[in-house]
Amino acid sequence: MRIALGCDHRGLKLKQAITELLLEQGHQYEDFGSHSADPVDYPDIAAEVASAVASGKFDHGILVCSSGIGMSIAANKIRGIRAALCCNMFSAQRARQHNDANVLCLGEDMLDLASALDIVKVYLSTIFEGGRHLRRVEKIRALEADSLDKE
Repeated sequence: MRIALGCDHRGLKLKQAITELLLEQGHQYEDFGSHSADPVDYPDIAAEVASAVASGKFDHGILVCSSGIGMSIAANKIRGIRAALCCNMFSAQRARQHNDANVLCLGEDMLDLASALDIVKVYLSTIFEGGRHLRRVEKIRALEADSLDKE
């Protein structure tokens, strides 16, 4: 699987741990930053990762900031992105199974390291169920298209 990975300065430690996990699991990834603890603006990183996923160059994205909230809000502004802020394994599983999420958002300050890595594992190993959920995802796509038409 090809993963686009990014964080702001408040998610650096968790992103580094996720990088190790991705390598262990044999995934390919590209790190879109941040690469230091110097302050950066999370919308810039979220836009790069989400755009890379929306373009089809990557299968999924993973974004980390302090709470995960800002990254998820920003990523969801990119057409074709269904970013999910997940705080436990159940939410990660449902995000993939029912919502076909393509970007996982995590909060470094919200989770212990082991839980965060478990969430990543579940997210990456769960597939979209389709069926009745596909109809709902298509309705989300229609909402997105409608909002663009109104601009």
